[in-house]
Amino acid sequence: MMPRDTIRSTRLEARLSPEVMVVIKRAAELQGRSVSDFVVAAAQEIAQRTIEETSVIRLSLEDQRRFVDLLINPPEPSPALQRAAQAHAELIKSQ
Repeated sequence: MMPRDTIRSTRLEARLSPEVMVVIKRAAELQGRSVSDFVVAAAQEIAQRTIEETSVIRLSLEDQRRFVDLLINPPEPSPALQRAAQAHAELIKSQ
């Protein structure tokens, strides 16, 4: 949540249906906040949650086991990967 003494210099506007405004006002009242404070806090909370959820990769148990197995027992490099590694090594040598 934002500290109350934070200087606010950016404005956000939104068009709402009357029904949505009634719900937001009621929720703000229940938390003892102004509508503006409630909307800012709610938007910040869901924005942070969205950012956190997209930065975590979730794997099934089977996928976790496969991932670890490939780390422990990596497959042999394919011919294409071997050529790419060789090209990279030659590029680095020439610099």
